[in-house]
Amino acid sequence: MGGGHGKGGDRDLDGKRGGRDKRGRRGDRRDLERERERERDLEQDGANQFASRFQSIEEVLGQVMAVAKDQNGCRFLQRKFDEGGPAAIQAVLPEVLEHLIELMMDPFGNYLIQKLLDRCSEDQRLAVLKKAAERKELVQVALNTHGTRAVQKLIETLTSREQVALVTDALRGGVVSLIRDLNGNHVIQRCLQRLGPEDSQFVYDAAAAHTMDIATHRHGCCVLQRCIDFATPPQKRRLVDQITSHALPLSQDPFGNYVVQYVLELGHSEATESIMRQLCGHYPELAQQKFSSNVVEKCLKLGGQSLAEMRERVIRELLNSPLMPRLLQDPYANYVLQSALSVSSAQLHNDLVDAMRPYLPSLRGTPHGKRILSKINVKI
Repeated sequence: MGGGHGKGGDRDLDGKRGGRDKRGRRGDRRDLERERERERDLEQDGANQFASRFQSIEEVLGQVMAVAKDQNGCRFLQRKFDEGGPAAIQAVLPEVLEHLIELMMDPFGNYLIQKLLDRCSEDQRLAVLKKAAERKELVQVALNTHGTRAVQKLIETLTSREQVALVTDALRGGVVSLIRDLNGNHVIQRCLQRLGPEDSQFVYDAAAAHTMDIATHRHGCCVLQRCIDFATPPQKRRLVDQITSHALPLSQDPFGNYVVQYVLELGHSEATESIMRQLCGHYPELAQQKFSSNVVEKCLKLGGQSLAEMRERVIRELLNSPLMPRLLQDPYANYVLQSALSVSSAQLHNDLVDAMRPYLPSLRGTPHGKRILSKINVKI
């Protein structure tokens, strides 16, 4: 009875604690909601203040820059662009063009430029493009946290050959810097998505000329894969040739290995064989490295009879290596050997098991060794 009462008491106490926790969480949510409501009220007050100060867009003339860089002022101008379209834009366009670069990189001004590009006429868009291009600062804008958004919108709204030529010429000299940048890489990806492969040739030229610099970078490795996705067959062949020719160093790189794996996944037997040949003579060493071991596994797991000879060559290089005892115990190489056991058959599999056999007793009791032993037991 006493024990039951004690347990019941624990439940009651837990229940009360739970109740307090829930009430506390509800109170926190209410506080957060009240804070958000206050922020909305302040924003509305700010918007109302601007509405009372300026009844029309003409009243802003002479101070467009200051208004555009204010959060509520920027919203006021955007609303006027929505209401008045090109006519409203034309009223402030001279001042916007005068301060275009600064506005594009401003935390609020960049939104005004984006709205302008959505609502403007073709002549107005061309005027904006020419002003941005003539200052030769479009690359710098694209590298900026806020400017990158404005430049991406610029690319999204291009409608003529002349407009495309202005933007691509302005970006051409900074492609590698843009690709390797946290903000700039999104501008290059937007070019690939929206301009098409022919108009993005300036990107492909830079990517082919600077493959190693791009592929071994955190952002560059992703952009290079997107380049392959959007490429024409000749563009793709040129890029893949560059990647395969650097397959050995790229496979060992924290970012480059993903590019090599991406090419392997394309399923082009010629490119795959080229990569595997580049890695020949290095497979035991590559199997022991964190990044390149993934590439070696990928090579082993690729299907297709056309690559059977190359796969056998990889496995024979591993089984004939004097590093076999180390490979069996290595945290990365043991996975490579597991893959080799899985994909090999007949005499090749037997030869691989025979190469491992002298070291099997030392594998018992080790986590890596147990996996190898289970693979052998399954096959034998």
